[in-house]
Amino acid sequence: MSIASPFAARRFLSRRLRRYRRQAMTDLIHPARFFHADGEHLLCTACPRHCRLADGQHGFCYVRKNQGGRLDLIAYGRPSAVAVDPIEKKPLFHFLPGSNILSIGTAGCNLGCRYCQNSDLSRSRSIHDRSMELPPAAVPGLCEEHGADSVAFTYNDPSVFPEYAIDIARACREVGIATVAVTAGYLGPEARAELFEVIDAANIDLKAFSEDFYRKLSLASLAPVLETIEHCVEAKVWVELTTLVIPGHNDSDEELAAEARWIASTLGRDVPLHLTAFHPSFKMLDVPPTRPETLRRARRIALDEGLRYVYTGNVVDADGDTTRCHACGSVLIERSWFAVARNELAGTGKCPKCHASIPGLFDARSKRSSTGRRRGLL
Repeated sequence: MSIASPFAARRFLSRRLRRYRRQAMTDLIHPARFFHADGEHLLCTACPRHCRLADGQHGFCYVRKNQGGRLDLIAYGRPSAVAVDPIEKKPLFHFLPGSNILSIGTAGCNLGCRYCQNSDLSRSRSIHDRSMELPPAAVPGLCEEHGADSVAFTYNDPSVFPEYAIDIARACREVGIATVAVTAGYLGPEARAELFEVIDAANIDLKAFSEDFYRKLSLASLAPVLETIEHCVEAKVWVELTTLVIPGHNDSDEELAAEARWIASTLGRDVPLHLTAFHPSFKMLDVPPTRPETLRRARRIALDEGLRYVYTGNVVDADGDTTRCHACGSVLIERSWFAVARNELAGTGKCPKCHASIPGLFDARSKRSSTGRRRGLL
């Protein structure tokens, strides 16, 4: 199966979903669930912004709208990007390595990151020339047709379309297909609980370990993100974290060490951390790219603070791409960029040399248990 771009995805979707093209656009506008009335306004509770919307107003994300006293998710069933990716691109290194994942994203975002790498989607409206119809019930068939073992809600953030993501996840769960949230974790408690009840794995973007960074560079706050991460770990969702290391903003030894200590003490030493390189984008074109030696330093700090699995990304770094046994140091998974060249954990999840158990799910052929939650992650 070749990797499809979001634009190539439009072609296979048009073949597969021709019958849905006749569906009226208004049929796909979907009532939102996470809100309550606030006088003459509606208060959206999907995320901590709590946008207070008069009739006709959109939220900050621009895909949730008060329409005649009803909050609608106007991006429901209307993704703007659909593609087949290697799961390592999410990035997930301890969950179905070497498999393909069907990636789905809509327009809109509830953060305002000045360095956004998908600003064409995050800052756009729901209805534009890249949007397409994709009902939740059609997603499992696309996975089967294109050899994908799982579905990712990615590119923008499922925090702005939780109703759509939940319905897709439920459809996938019925046939044993895993679902993954690639998210900044900026969710309200009700949406968080309902979304991660049906999600199998998450890569959560821990953008920095300071409220000041979140306030100035993402127009958000850190505390709700930490709450989401803790919730997912407690709910037995498989979690990996990603921090984009931005020169001069979140790359000090002190902040990197504090982040790693929090992960080790609060979540556990086995939660994988991906430290990825920044490249100038959007409104931060004046900041230089992250140097490889900065990532290597950040990785060493995290390992010294007790984390067992720390990876580097967006750079060529063989050591930072490799999964090693925490007990004996043996090479278990070798990667070249997003390709898995060697996987010693498939089928057993144990180091073949010392038999230590490695946390994660390493065999793409493993199927979901009858309870819906995948087994063998810990």
